[in-house]
Amino acid sequence: MIMRPGQQLLLPANPVFIWLSLLAALLANMLPLGRVPWMPDLLALALVFWNVHQPLRVGIGAAFVFGIAMDVHQASLLGQHALAYTALSFFAITIHRRLLWFTVPSQAVQVLPLFAAAHVIELVIRLLAGGSFPGVSFLLAPVMEALLWPVVSVVLLAPQRRAPDPDENRPL
Repeated sequence: MIMRPGQQLLLPANPVFIWLSLLAALLANMLPLGRVPWMPDLLALALVFWNVHQPLRVGIGAAFVFGIAMDVHQASLLGQHALAYTALSFFAITIHRRLLWFTVPSQAVQVLPLFAAAHVIELVIRLLAGGSFPGVSFLLAPVMEALLWPVVSVVLLAPQRRAPDPDENRPL
């Protein structure tokens, strides 16, 4: 694959780290912080990140399983998060090759519509099931997730970064 100039060559991703980061995001979503509509969905953020960077290891099936786990935990309509996470993963995998050509801040702008679509799917299912509208503040959640994208990129790619090698004979 042709890389952008100045982009650092990364080590292979450790599968144990990938799955531990997804489990940590699931546990962070399960923290009893109260149900505020603007709270970012950290599991969706981690799923999209790994769908973009490792689409062969973290796919739509993993998103479905994590979505069912969130549905059971929140006692919501079974399949609400599962459908949103699978749609989110599908679209993230669809654009993953194009997305990696952008800088990290530009990637945040590119994934904002994905996060917004996932929240709209959850809202529509909740409203069809007879739930109440959470208010306009629920529109802040996708924005918060897009703002967290650069932070998540730095944190989750940190184990893959090579130490800088000062040897001028080996450019990699």
